[in-house]
Amino acid sequence: MAEALKYGDKIHLQNAYNTWGGGYLDTNGGSSANGAVYGVSTADSPTRGAGTGTWEIASAEGKATGTMVASGDLITLRNLYSAGSYLDTNGHASADQKKAGAKFDVLTAKSDDRGTGTAEWRIFAQTSTPQDTSVHIGDTVHLWNTYAGNGGFLETNGLGPAGGKYDVCTNAYYNRTGNVADWRVSRA
Repeated sequence: MAEALKYGDKIHLQNAYNTWGGGYLDTNGGSSANGAVYGVSTADSPTRGAGTGTWEIASAEGKATGTMVASGDLITLRNLYSAGSYLDTNGHASADQKKAGAKFDVLTAKSDDRGTGTAEWRIFAQTSTPQDTSVHIGDTVHLWNTYAGNGGFLETNGLGPAGGKYDVCTNAYYNRTGNVADWRVSRA
């Protein structure tokens, strides 16, 4: 039986693009965007830098630490690099990304309430064993942002910055091509 993901767990998220070659969700470089702390891209390793690829999952609905995460829950993801910062939509996707349905750029913010819903994500497991509605370690998930009622699905789209692999943004489509919005959960 697979181990259930719980609030307070520290995880890595691996992108499925190119047969799980999309890299690990990672903070990389500072950001000058209003309210932002770091840029977000993927990296070849979940440990590119101390904490850059490690995310702590928390409930955005007040569920207690240690409670199992259910598919469909509203969550926040706090990156553990330096003082920590939250996965956040901030500004629009690039013009090239928009040609493929992209909506918003993804950066990190100092707090989980920079803007209404910008750092809140619905987590949906594709399937799980057992099928008990919980998300389990090893599951493939989609992360849907709630900004403005529909912030889009977290995906890889285009090349990332130096030291990174692919850029990360949100998209209107849950998986526009090649599993770019599939993320596998592993324990950090």
